[in-house]
Amino acid sequence: MPYVSTGGARVFYTDSGRRGLPTVVLGHGFFMDLSMFAPQVEFLESRGFRVLCWDARGHGGTTADPDAPFTYWDSARDLLAVLDAAEVEHAILAGMSQGGYVALRAALLAPERTDALLLLDTEAGAATPSEQAAYRDLFDAWTNPEVPLNELAPGLAAQLIGGTLADQAPWRAKWAASDRPAIRQAAACLIERESLVDRLGEITCPVMVLRGEFDGSSTAQKSEALASGLPAAGAVVTIPGAGHAPNWTAPDLVNAALDEFLTR
Repeated sequence: MPYVSTGGARVFYTDSGRRGLPTVVLGHGFFMDLSMFAPQVEFLESRGFRVLCWDARGHGGTTADPDAPFTYWDSARDLLAVLDAAEVEHAILAGMSQGGYVALRAALLAPERTDALLLLDTEAGAATPSEQAAYRDLFDAWTNPEVPLNELAPGLAAQLIGGTLADQAPWRAKWAASDRPAIRQAAACLIERESLVDRLGEITCPVMVLRGEFDGSSTAQKSEALASGLPAAGAVVTIPGAGHAPNWTAPDLVNAALDEFLTR
């Protein structure tokens, strides 16, 4: 499996489809990894795209110094390094939640390499003080080995994934096998991220903003604010009945929305 070394990290990524095809790069959400896009990889390949997926720092197969702080700007450079390693000059950048924070920054760093943005259940704003406090409580518990995972996983899975218990089960299994304290620097990055609201007007490529109907993290208000700030974004696409990870829990509906946008 391919890796690329960049900015003190060894970034794990996958490369599906033939070289020379239009390329989509998929970035996952917090507490997840690139496998969350398995339903999209298969679909996009069938529609004639090359698909790159990558693991963010603190997640999946990517490794970095656990004591080294980083920001989502560093993560955006990680994404661009994946493009370099795969010899892709430009691509459609997609991100779910945290992956969207990164895709927006990559589009600002390298507009000439950004053909379009697919922004799923994400936002452009900073965490509010109340959100920061809630995050700190969560991560204090998550990184404390004395706190049993079964006290944290049910509520977290419902919020981050939604869907059914069967939808959530693979992620709860991954969390049980993970090194929970290793998330500290990624957590600090999430909590301390700055707002991009005042820079959205600089992003002029085509954009699709999509969210799950019942996503309590990326609310309808946040998604509407994101879409309204992006000059080439259309109306927000809402996936009925879905939560924060509709690409995982309602892949057919999300894939249909992606297909409609990408084949315009």
